[in-house]
Parts: sequence; C-alpha cells; structure tokens
Amino acid sequence: MTSETATPTDLLDQVAASTARFDAAIGTLTDAAVAEPSLLPGWTRGHVLAHMSRNADSLLNLLLWARTGIDIPQYASLAVRDADIEVGAPRPLTVQHDDFTASAHRWQAVATTMPPADWQAEVRNRQGGTLIADGIPWMRLRETEIHHVDLDIGYTSADWPTSFVARLLPEAIADLTANLVPDATPTFDIQPTDTDFIATVGPGRPNHTVMGPAHAILAWLLGRTPGTDLTGPLPPLPAWK
Repeated sequence: MTSETATPTDLLDQVAASTARFDAAIGTLTDAAVAEPSLLPGWTRGHVLAHMSRNADSLLNLLLWARTGIDIPQYASLAVRDADIEVGAPRPLTVQHDDFTASAHRWQAVATTMPPADWQAEVRNRQGGTLIADGIPWMRLRETEIHHVDLDIGYTSADWPTSFVARLLPEAIADLTANLVPDATPTFDIQPTDTDFIATVGPGRPNHTVMGPAHAILAWLLGRTPGTDLTGPLPPLPAWK
C-alpha cells in the first residue's frame, strides 16, 4: 500500500517510523552542531528542531478541533509561530531533544486514539484552507521527512521511502504549476528514470524534459538541491509552498 492510498491508521505507522528516525538523528547532534546552519536559508539546525516541535503541537490543535468540534487554530497567528521558532532555536540540545520527543508523543497519543468518524471532520490549516482531518497524518509525515533532510547530517532525499516520494512528487508538481509566474518558467516535462511516472509542469507544450531519479527530481522541485544530479535544462523555479 502506498502513502497515496493509505488510511490514517496506515500513515500513523509511517509517521511513527519517520519520527523515530528523526529522533535518532537528533541524538547524534551536539550543542555546537545545533547552532550550525541547516539547508534552509537563515535557519540553523536549532530553528529546524524548534519548528518541528511547534509543528507537532500545531497539528495536535487540528486533531483536537476534529475531535471536539471546537475551532482551534493550527497556530495562534503566523507572528506567534515565527516568534516561537526564533525563541526556541538557540536552546541547548537536551532541551531541544526533550521538546521534540514530548511534542511528537502528544500528537501521536491523540492521533492513535481518534475515533474513525472524527477523521472526516473539516478543519483549516494555517493558510486558512479547509482540509479533512484524515490529511493531518500526511502533513506530519511531510514535515518529518523533508526537515530531516534539512538538518544536513547525512539523511538525503535518497533515503526518503519510495511511497513518500510517489505521493509527494505529483503534489509538488501541482503546487509548482499553480504558482508559476507566466513567462518566467518555460513548460517542461518531468520524467523519473526509475518509475513510469511522467508529468508536465506549466501550460502548453513542453520544450524540454528534466530526468533523473524520482527522489532527486522531488528534492529539486522542493528547493532542497540545485539539481546537479538531473539531466536536461533546469529552469528557474518559484519557491515551493
């Protein structure tokens, strides 16, 4: 079963495994390493860790909304979200690690006891978009996998589970296409060399094809690599949202 067809319960197992990998990675860090740059511009590894902890709590808010019917925003505000990350970033490794573990356990405890009917409740994400609660585990899985790479401590897109890549790649292409600036990025095809997936990015007829392993294409589309392991002209891309 792929992530695309997985039930919330199936995805919770994947989230748990991904969280365990992330937690183990934190255990290899030092205080000095936490203060070093991550792959995200302007963010240290401490910023990534603080974000991951607060993200777990934000998604817990959405689970509680689905479970109780009470409108509980994912974040109090975007300003509060950003401030919490900045305040949390310079904390010592032991504090960061404990926070990550505790916040992940809080989220997992509620998620694993959700009544089946509550997974169909409607909630809103931080951008104000409506979503069905059964999409929340996928939201957390994206965070743990993508930001594990952002830590830049040896976990790369090549380590992403195949099912994760298979689900996120078409999503990333759809998001990218929706955010293209007319005439800024030419239409092009995406053709992984290790799957039978193919897609077109942009309107109209494509004028070239970008090829490479599916995980490498995805990492490039997400802005995590410059695409040096891909073939074909690489057009400029808008930031992934």
